[in-house]
Amino acid sequence: MTAITAPAIAGKDVRSPASTRPIAYWLLVCCAMVFAMAVIGAITRLTESGLSMVEWKPLIGILPPLSEAEWTRVFGLYQATPEFRIYNSAMDLAAFKRIFWWEWFHRLWGQLIGFVFLIPFLRFWVNGRIPADLWPKLAGLFLLGGLQGVIGWYMVKSGLVDRPEVSHYRLALHLGTAILIYGLLLRTALGLLDPLPLAGWATESHRLRRHARWALGLTGVTIVWGAFVAGTDAGLAYNTFPLMNGHIVPPEVGNLTPWWINVVENTAAIQLTHRALALLTGVVILGLALRVWVAHLPGRAGRVALLTAAMVLVQIGLGIATLLSFVWIPLGAAHQAGAILLVSGLVWLLHELRPVGGPKR
Repeated sequence: MTAITAPAIAGKDVRSPASTRPIAYWLLVCCAMVFAMAVIGAITRLTESGLSMVEWKPLIGILPPLSEAEWTRVFGLYQATPEFRIYNSAMDLAAFKRIFWWEWFHRLWGQLIGFVFLIPFLRFWVNGRIPADLWPKLAGLFLLGGLQGVIGWYMVKSGLVDRPEVSHYRLALHLGTAILIYGLLLRTALGLLDPLPLAGWATESHRLRRHARWALGLTGVTIVWGAFVAGTDAGLAYNTFPLMNGHIVPPEVGNLTPWWINVVENTAAIQLTHRALALLTGVVILGLALRVWVAHLPGRAGRVALLTAAMVLVQIGLGIATLLSFVWIPLGAAHQAGAILLVSGLVWLLHELRPVGGPKR
């Protein structure tokens, strides 16, 4: 078999793991920070802290209030919000500080991710360490990260006007963009660490890769509906499983007109849709894992597939436990973390199944 060589740029094999390993490790650090950001965001939402900061001051707002006068000022801004007027009118400054810290930390962590990405990126670029075809991808990731900050503020603003809840559509956009950034970071890092995975040499991997793409897409849709559940507080209703208050399909799932709006606006229909998508996703991923395992592909594909299958079972269990616990905060945060781990397994598996040197299908 003829060896497949990586492209050379400027006389160097820039695709060899040795030359790009530092960049890959840096991207994996960014992955870990995005993962932590998603968990922090889940806790911020579950503790109802997300609307405590009503100002958006990138960079200059990195410091928290440092004086009693400043605390009084930001608390006064919060007191003018619908959330304070409707739900928290009895809240004092001490209680406000408790919810403020989670949102402040969430925003601080987001800005830290920006610095951790930008500074090494500039250093690698100045030192000529970034391959020509990788530079646009990294620049695009940085811009996407900046856009994510704007989307976060766009989401928060929806809860500061009339209703003290953020739009579940904007919440889904914010979470979906975070998952997208995470997946792109991980895929890029894996490609640098192992440009030619052995599993990609097998003809069977083409068909399996299509299956894995469907599994990843279905996982993404399920995550979006999970954001709808969170944004509409649908997880605080129908806290039984497998039935929903004694029904497989509760009668109120079709209360809204037109009928199609129920799946994105009706609490019962949103939760039912999320349940159905989660179970369907589980079946698709378990089927994928079985197909990869029996294909006896070389490399790590079989082991990664089994890990992903185990993760989808854990994730379904976490979802059920979160529901039965009336969304206990540790379980809710673990459920969001599980979603990202599941995405990780599928992105990794797609990498291991990548066709190299053969026809792309």
